[in-house]
Amino acid sequence: MKAMKILQVLPLLVLFSSCQAHKDFYTSIGHMTDLLYTEKDLLTSLKDYIKAEEVKLQQIKKWAEKFDSLSETATKDPEGFLGHPVNAFKLMKRLNTEWQELENLVLKDMSDGFISNLTIQRQYFPNDDDQTGAARALIRLQDTYNLDTETISKGNLPGVNNKATLTAEDCYELGKIAYTESDYYHTELWMEQALRQLDAGEESSIDKVLVLDYLSYAVYQQGDLEKALTLTKRLLNLDPEHQRGNGNLKYFEYIIAKEENKSSSSDSEAAATKTKGRPKGHLPERHKYEKLCRGEGIRMTPRRQRKMFCRYYDGNRSPVFILSPTKQEDEWDKPRIVRFHDIISDVEIEKVKELAKPRLRRATISNPITGVLETAHYRISKSAWLSAYEHPVIARINARIQELTGLDVSTAEELQVANYGMGGQYEPHFDFARKDEPDAFKELGTGNRIATWLFYMSDVAAGGATVFPEVGAAVYPKKGTAVFWYNLFQSGEGDYSTRHAACPVLVGSKWVSNKWMHERGQEFRRPCTLSELE
Repeated sequence: MKAMKILQVLPLLVLFSSCQAHKDFYTSIGHMTDLLYTEKDLLTSLKDYIKAEEVKLQQIKKWAEKFDSLSETATKDPEGFLGHPVNAFKLMKRLNTEWQELENLVLKDMSDGFISNLTIQRQYFPNDDDQTGAARALIRLQDTYNLDTETISKGNLPGVNNKATLTAEDCYELGKIAYTESDYYHTELWMEQALRQLDAGEESSIDKVLVLDYLSYAVYQQGDLEKALTLTKRLLNLDPEHQRGNGNLKYFEYIIAKEENKSSSSDSEAAATKTKGRPKGHLPERHKYEKLCRGEGIRMTPRRQRKMFCRYYDGNRSPVFILSPTKQEDEWDKPRIVRFHDIISDVEIEKVKELAKPRLRRATISNPITGVLETAHYRISKSAWLSAYEHPVIARINARIQELTGLDVSTAEELQVANYGMGGQYEPHFDFARKDEPDAFKELGTGNRIATWLFYMSDVAAGGATVFPEVGAAVYPKKGTAVFWYNLFQSGEGDYSTRHAACPVLVGSKWVSNKWMHERGQEFRRPCTLSELE
């Protein structure tokens, strides 16, 4: 029996052993899929637990029926009942022995260790940071793609196959997380959505008073005193004794009266400084970046478009591609961005993902001041690095990149594989090091990043474009293709028009892999010119 119990526990332990090294689950859809299988196994175990508990409950009911019958008879004439010595003995026996047996039955784990298993495995579950990160991701998608809370709550997103809806409690939790970060704009939006769903009759574990309490304060913080007062009055209609509500009511009425009597007072000016709207992003180009993510503001004129072509490309008469040239398409003119079609097969993609998945870790960025790698909230993904010696597929991919670009990949960085999670993104950045970052690639000893090669290893149902805010360009993921551009002019100066971003993934899972080529080794492959910007 013990051996059987061990075998029943083992699948969970094996499954979690692959997850225990990972953190930030929400930053990689690839790692989140493991959690689905984990939950499925736990659900199977839970169903077994329920069946066992139902059997136990039937036994407990039999005990209850027996004791109920005895108690009913005994309490009609307690002294007369206990006057019979057998009854007195059986009472002592019941209270000393039988109730102990019943207690043991009630406390008995009938599920062969389900409860203890769940307790042990919980340490490998997503944590509060994952839940908060997932909430932030939803809010980020809401802002980037101009989605209202009703659309998100009802699951009416473009490209969805598995529609999912939010409960009033879910909306409340999103509002609460925004509130803890003093983001009163999103607190208001999500608390209002929760209230609408409660008003529509949705059954929930949260009540309207709690939602109105957060909502009225969030509205007040944004300077709308009249609305805050109205919401507070509604709260007090539901709970007249609400202490904070009564205090807020008096305060709001006092401030409003004071503003009416003295419109130029300092209080009025203070209230006027609070404006409604989403919190400002830390990047001045956020507006341009998000417009491009939505497909707006793309600056490709018909005249420029006529100069863009598709062609069969042999890699400048590369021996590999002369007989079987690849398909190349112009995506943009300045900076020149080209796309190679059908350049990586599904088999190769699956092998790359297979090699990378166990090693995926939260993607890092190089601190421009210290040069130290660190995680950042504006890069939401997990990545892994693959070397050519690890598998022939990686070596073959590297060789292919060298043949098509004409650049020496022996000084390039390893192939980086990235998987984007919920709302996965990488905000606007440069791939090359600027003049104020002289030590960015010092450890590599191969100079600056001269060019970027980016494979798209999955289609994305919605979102996930690569955009270039400086020039108004947008490139969309297409499985099996790759895009290529130079980060440096031939003089070695950085091309600031290559500043780019990975838009948040709205629906789907985005897998990419990229190769960064460096200056060393390219001296004769891409010679310098006298013109700085050529």
